[in-house]
Amino acid sequence: MIKAVWFDLDGTLLPMEEDLFVKEYFSLLSEKLEAFGFEKKKLIATVLEGTNKMKNNNGKQTNEEVFWQHFSEVYGKEVISFKPLLNDFYLNEFAETKKYWKENIYAPEIIKHAKEKGLKVIMASNPIFPYNAMITRLKFLGLDINDFDYTTYYENSHFAKPSTGYYQEILDNNNLKPEEVIFFGNSEKDDCEASLKLGIKSYLVGDFLKLQTEKPNFEHISLSEITKTIDKELKND
Repeated sequence: MIKAVWFDLDGTLLPMEEDLFVKEYFSLLSEKLEAFGFEKKKLIATVLEGTNKMKNNNGKQTNEEVFWQHFSEVYGKEVISFKPLLNDFYLNEFAETKKYWKENIYAPEIIKHAKEKGLKVIMASNPIFPYNAMITRLKFLGLDINDFDYTTYYENSHFAKPSTGYYQEILDNNNLKPEEVIFFGNSEKDDCEASLKLGIKSYLVGDFLKLQTEKPNFEHISLSEITKTIDKELKND
């Protein structure tokens, strides 16, 4: 019996021009921190290194702890005092990246539809950004973080995609079994292949796909077909 529907964010519910977004993101972040003595090149390298460490997290710490541990190793323990400044950045300056995200007019209706079907709705975005960044990006879609029953971000997650530990943690925290979930993502490896290892039914969505093979073994649908696909899965359940 299907009990929950999961959504990836970047490139799925929130279509994006990834290269342009990353460039703008690091430009804004560097501008915010350069005034406090953070040299741009070193800062970007440190953020990327910290991100890779989160992606390889073994589950003993939260992703937030892993990231800031690395930051502390590079800049010293006193760097932790800049965490509130970064939290503010993700609520404010980070919103300027909106120009590199594409509109998804279907998003509010998709979430509303899933809830009306009695499903638990989960935002399964790769948890390498903080809670405040999730708030800002969901606003781009006209959504609020409270529209979801559960959302992953770096403060509450001990793994990252494509680790199966990431998907298992969501299952455990929501008392779900793999066969009770439908998942919509845009990455063949990070979303579909990884979740399928646990037995989660997955669909590739949209025009910003990340594929490893020419013909992936997952059905590809458009954003406008998500509600229809949810109904189909429920009917076949």
